[in-house]
Amino acid sequence: MGKATGFLEFERVDGPVTKEEDRVKDFHEFHGSLALEEQKKQAGRCMDCGVPFCQAGLMIAGMASGCPLHNLVPEVNDLVWQGCLEQAYERLSVTHSFPEFTCRVCPALCEAACTCGLHGAPVATKENEKTVIEYAYAHDLVKEEAPKVRTGKKVAVIGSGPSGLAAAQLLNRRGHEVTVYERKDRVGGLLRYGIPNMKLEKSVIDRRIKLMEDAGVKFVVNADIGAYEKGAAGKGVQADGKALISVAQLEEEYDAIILACGASHPRDINAPGRDAKGIYFAVDFLGQVTKSLLDSDFKKVPYEMAKDKDVIVIGGGDTGNDCVGSCIRLGARSVTQLEMMPKPAETRLPSNPWPEWPRILKVDYGQEEAIWKFGEDPRVYQTTVKEFVKDEKGNLKEVVLVSLEAKRDEKTGRMNMVPVAGSEKTVPAQLVLIAAGFLGSESYVTEAFGVEVDGRTNVKTKSCGYHTSKAKIFTAGDMHRGQSLVVWAIAEGRGAAKEVDAALMGYTNL
Repeated sequence: MGKATGFLEFERVDGPVTKEEDRVKDFHEFHGSLALEEQKKQAGRCMDCGVPFCQAGLMIAGMASGCPLHNLVPEVNDLVWQGCLEQAYERLSVTHSFPEFTCRVCPALCEAACTCGLHGAPVATKENEKTVIEYAYAHDLVKEEAPKVRTGKKVAVIGSGPSGLAAAQLLNRRGHEVTVYERKDRVGGLLRYGIPNMKLEKSVIDRRIKLMEDAGVKFVVNADIGAYEKGAAGKGVQADGKALISVAQLEEEYDAIILACGASHPRDINAPGRDAKGIYFAVDFLGQVTKSLLDSDFKKVPYEMAKDKDVIVIGGGDTGNDCVGSCIRLGARSVTQLEMMPKPAETRLPSNPWPEWPRILKVDYGQEEAIWKFGEDPRVYQTTVKEFVKDEKGNLKEVVLVSLEAKRDEKTGRMNMVPVAGSEKTVPAQLVLIAAGFLGSESYVTEAFGVEVDGRTNVKTKSCGYHTSKAKIFTAGDMHRGQSLVVWAIAEGRGAAKEVDAALMGYTNL
């Protein structure tokens, strides 16, 4: 599993990163790669630990520990150490559909559970994975071959995010006819319009979609499934170019349907003045930025969206960080990121032992860029918006912030973050981006398909399965498990594909 004493001989070295002052000038990826010989040393740090939590994908204390795809991480690392990159790609492909996505956007659950990280720096598994998949593309190893025999079964996948794509990939390889429906104008779901280009170049998505199309997967864009039942005017095609396809049509045409529409119902901030102009949900804002860049072939940067504005980002997670980085690139005058919870510890607390996911302070690329530009971390902890203040034209001009403190609810016993009396503070703001997470699936889709949902509006399924309350309808990804990570979505899509295959054929070899 790598070099037996490698973790003692080699220090962890990460790939080069473009300096903040240079990378904020455009929306291109800024994480580079090490030379192959150096990356082999990084793979050689994988120790013969005996119990590789990196590949376990266990839930420990309510958090994931290790890879949900159960990639055989030590085996892949060992092959990279030996310089056998073709074999490393073959090993990785057995369990993974899209390493090119996770090696860019995954928070690396594998590294957080790495035994080598217990007393030092974990193995650079994420960058090893990037080396493997980019080598495979460069040497024409990545294939999506059309099956030699078709089963005669047809499957519709609603949603082209990572779970939908993973399910479509495996079911097409099995020989089923697969059609993926996407309501946006381009394929990719949140990979396309929820993750900024500097984190995931959209050409990385396009090259995989091209392979899948060549192998027989059909993609239909501008198809908002559920809009027909919602009462959209007319039939066939709406004025905005979206195809109106009824659920009844799909149920008649296909032998199985997979709902992979994501948890795309955003959590709102219900405060006075919420109707002010200049308040957006974060994913809508990020999507508009990306669409503008793609539509102009990166010749037009939509500076008008944030230039010379004081920006407040509500939410301290990955999406909030993406908003910070995007607004800096768009010329914002100031950026403040609000986090309701207290500031995390800088190192693990005794209550958060390895191999649990480390609940520690992390400084992501957006915060790094804000520190470079404005001289301080943009995050303000234990704070939220109490009121949005409008000018005479209805435009947002200020927000009233309020501090929060933890108090125990006497009835439920739960700790809640509640406002501190007299802590209000008014600050200028012409743009607010709400990145407070998602509440679950969108009701117009689940109602159109008539599937049961749970209290969080996630689609209900049988225990440890993907089959919904309807006979031939399945679900996967965030629509099934709630807001989560790309790697979990891929794992869900692969699991749903296996269950659909078994339902259609009476057995599965996926």
